[in-house]
Amino acid sequence: MTYGDLVGVIGVLAMLLLLALHMPIGTAMLLVGVVGYAVLNGIPSALSILATYPYQYAAVYDLAVIPLFVLMGNAASVSGMARDLFTAAYAWFGHWRGGLATATIAACAGFAAVSGSSVASAVTMGKVCLPEMRRYNYDHRLSTGTIAAGGTLGILIPPSTAFVIYGILTEQSIGRLLLAGILPGLLLTAIFMATIAIWTRLRPEIGPAGRRSTWQERRQATGKAGPMLTVVLITIGGLYAGIFTVNEAAAVGGFLALIYAWWKKSLGGGNLRDVLVETVRTTATVFLILIGAQIFGPFLALSGLPEHLAGLVSGLELPRVAILTIVLLVYLALGTFLEGFSMLVLTLPVVIPIMNALGYDLIWFGVIMVIVLEMGLIDPPVGINVFVIKGLVPDVPMSEIFIGIVPFWFAMMAGIAILVAFPEIALIIPNSMID
Repeated sequence: MTYGDLVGVIGVLAMLLLLALHMPIGTAMLLVGVVGYAVLNGIPSALSILATYPYQYAAVYDLAVIPLFVLMGNAASVSGMARDLFTAAYAWFGHWRGGLATATIAACAGFAAVSGSSVASAVTMGKVCLPEMRRYNYDHRLSTGTIAAGGTLGILIPPSTAFVIYGILTEQSIGRLLLAGILPGLLLTAIFMATIAIWTRLRPEIGPAGRRSTWQERRQATGKAGPMLTVVLITIGGLYAGIFTVNEAAAVGGFLALIYAWWKKSLGGGNLRDVLVETVRTTATVFLILIGAQIFGPFLALSGLPEHLAGLVSGLELPRVAILTIVLLVYLALGTFLEGFSMLVLTLPVVIPIMNALGYDLIWFGVIMVIVLEMGLIDPPVGINVFVIKGLVPDVPMSEIFIGIVPFWFAMMAGIAILVAFPEIALIIPNSMID
């Protein structure tokens, strides 16, 4: 092991220690990156990057997509879009066994197309759907597991903050990444629905069927969800057709979501202030993480650790699918104690050279990464979505929620296996986009 490798390993261990001490991930990366750079290249060099990187990086035009998509999601949350989506989905699926849970997954997928946040999707849809499932005597495991798993679609179906961060850190096209999430998102939605169908078929009592809606009720309910669907079609459709750049699509989506919230009279009573303040708070958090990553990443590159690991892994006499499987298993293990974004920014400097050495498409790998992050959102003991749901139903034991998660966790594993076997599912839309 070279001196640079040793410093890199010590830096990674120091990072994990700081995270265990509950230091914010952005601050921890900033601190370790600057100290490590000073050790390897001298204090003046470290002070130079500390003085220039934060401003230069925060001024990058492409990063404007983050506050705009966050604004779009926050405006959608207060506008009542979630309830309209659930009402429409229930009108179509409510008469099925487990229909309320199936409608919840469909509504989560729809809301994901305007929120871009797993936690926001879980909170918003939980407030709307959990009372309904309780009213129809749904089993706690099914209802809470459905909300927690459905919320994870928020960072897979575009717009997705996770894709934006991945694209920036790996220098991949954000537009292509967003489009790459569409079909895998729909695939995972279908797998979740199939999971509910199988579960309720084996145990019909956990998800009783509701009444069948008339065709007129379905038309009316779908019509109420029309504005949200219009916002999605304009933003994502415009991006695919080459009418908008990613930033322009985010700006149009944020503007339309605000207009809809104003039309619904949802911005009064301090709601507009809350939307703007939450947008600023989330944006600041994400920018701190990205700035920290931009300093921590060069430190690791300077140490030579990622390249040496890539060479070591590519030199193993194993099929590349076996190496990919090992990497994903490591991510699943990390997901039990690391928050998703922390895992993303910490590991990409090491993992991306390995994926490049193996010849994997980085757009496709980005989709796989996001699904693995989703699994971390429902993994014990961190499982942020599980804690969110627990806050909505304090009388339901945490163990019951985690048990309800298990079928959906295996459904995600099935989704990853399908995408590994058929990578075209993720690549067909971005490969056909108009530049």
